[in-house]
Amino acid sequence: MALIVADAGWGATEADRAMDLAAGEFRGRTDWQGAIDGRFDHAGPIELVAAEAQGVADEVLAEALPRLAALRAETGARFVVAIDRGQIDAVAGTLLGERVELLCAPTLADRAAAFAIGLSAFSRDTLHDKDSDSESAQLRQLNEEVARISRVLSRLASEDKRPGGVGERSMSFNPPPAAPAASPPTAADIRKIIRGRRLRDQFFAEGLFEDPAWDMLLDLYAAELENAQVSVSSLCIAAAVAPTTALRWIGRMTDAGLFVRQADPFDRRRAFLGLSAEAREKIERYFTALRQSGLHPL
Repeated sequence: MALIVADAGWGATEADRAMDLAAGEFRGRTDWQGAIDGRFDHAGPIELVAAEAQGVADEVLAEALPRLAALRAETGARFVVAIDRGQIDAVAGTLLGERVELLCAPTLADRAAAFAIGLSAFSRDTLHDKDSDSESAQLRQLNEEVARISRVLSRLASEDKRPGGVGERSMSFNPPPAAPAASPPTAADIRKIIRGRRLRDQFFAEGLFEDPAWDMLLDLYAAELENAQVSVSSLCIAAAVAPTTALRWIGRMTDAGLFVRQADPFDRRRAFLGLSAEAREKIERYFTALRQSGLHPL
């Protein structure tokens, strides 16, 4: 069963149309005041909650979102939440991560696809969204690739330091002078890398170099070096992809333990994102290996 949370109007109509397309035959509904009051009347187990938050006042969201989070914990239902760009931080502060799909300014097709995936995944664990599986596989591959490159470059750097190694050009049997210690990158270094990556988009077709996982890792690492905090909406901009795609990647990388949520001590409705200790260590090892090998980061 699907539960639609929407006030009367365009959002509710779009949610109903999308649910029809997704073959969600059995549905309950409540408005946002009903969500605040905890009125989630339904005739059976809730498989999917479709919440239409676009245009909903901030103060209403602030009261309703904790109720929806509690419903998610109670039922294990999947959530699909339609939001505006300006609502990213408010909604992501409470609903973000596993079993939650945040759609930023979605089309009818976006809603219908998300509803169909959510209903199928809940009812049959063997069915998964192929795109989500692909992104998860890419994320795992990214993790493994960074670690692999770091190991390979470290080995090459070690070979260069040994007499007769790959980088040895002298015919002398005397060992070469020790290489200077590689200094860690500064925030300015990382920002230059990011600007260089964005510069490519001015000369090639839009979307050709989309790499949101690495772009977000770089942005969070630079922010950490600057002792700055990064909001979810800011990280979506750094990802250089559509907000919905960025939010999906943020959820995946949070679930994978690369990103950690940091509560805003001054606003309980908002959360910041930072690197986990594991992600930070891998990035630092990667840049150390690059510098020791005389290579330039991508």
